[in-house]
Amino acid sequence: MKAIINTRYGAAKVLELVDFVNPVPQNNEVLIKIYSTSVTAAHCAMREGKPLFGRLFMGLTKPKILIPGTDLAGEVINIGDDVKNFNVGDKVFAATDINGGAYAEYISISENDVIAHMPNNMNYNEASAIIEGGTTALSFLRDSGKIKPGKKILINGASGSIGTAAVQLAKYFGADVTGVCSTANVDMVKDLGADNVIDYKKENFTKRNEQYDIIFDTVGKSSFNDCKEMLYMNGIFLSPVLSLSLLTQMLFTSIFGKKKAIFTATGLRKPEVKITDLMFLKELIEAGKLKSVIDREFKLEETVEAHKYVEKGHKKGNVVLQMVTN
Repeated sequence: MKAIINTRYGAAKVLELVDFVNPVPQNNEVLIKIYSTSVTAAHCAMREGKPLFGRLFMGLTKPKILIPGTDLAGEVINIGDDVKNFNVGDKVFAATDINGGAYAEYISISENDVIAHMPNNMNYNEASAIIEGGTTALSFLRDSGKIKPGKKILINGASGSIGTAAVQLAKYFGADVTGVCSTANVDMVKDLGADNVIDYKKENFTKRNEQYDIIFDTVGKSSFNDCKEMLYMNGIFLSPVLSLSLLTQMLFTSIFGKKKAIFTATGLRKPEVKITDLMFLKELIEAGKLKSVIDREFKLEETVEAHKYVEKGHKKGNVVLQMVTN
């Protein structure tokens, strides 16, 4: 099979397209022909080995995982003898998280991992694109943010992969949503359900004389210190972008004050928790409450170009690698 490998940390050019041995499913595994996988900002950071303290998990001097990629959609083409929940021909979507392996034509994973039948109203590209943003936003908003009807939330980076999912999920949970994005994406964020939109090219949202119950900085461009005056008492600052400053803020606010800074390593949650979230998202998708936003599609052999594009930081929603025409 064709696969992208990453043998050293560095710029996008370290990614190599190679011929790789085809995986063989074990007794409890399904073999999936991958039709689509996503490319995220997190993948770019992991490729560079950033943040540096993250190498304690990713590999000190080189990546532990040879084939990157964490989200995929495809077709089951073979199953192990003990597999009960999937059959050959099933359309599935899955998250491999720290195990990687999605930048390839085939992958073999346990049926007990984070895998589910695809939503019946999505194609492969849409299914692979919703996983990372959807599961991350859901965990931060529902579990860390304790979002409830009537709560006021500001979402910075509302046009990105996590942000587009967060806007839709926040509206589903009944919140009053303000999105922050660039001029070019204002209409899209409004269409996703945001009640108000701030154009960061025209206004610095941290200087606004307004308060919120939750500020969700999906892109890590602000900080708790920047935003704390904008939080109501008992307000929460959320960010999926880990940094030393955020860790410091988390430790400080866990002891002092009623306003909190929170980071959660959503990819390290237990598989049974993640599969429950994936099934929840599937239900919302099939009910028409959640949709994917796709900016661009690249081929597997264009992975370097895809990473370079994502690194520019201006994508609308998601970028995918398409192996087979949907």
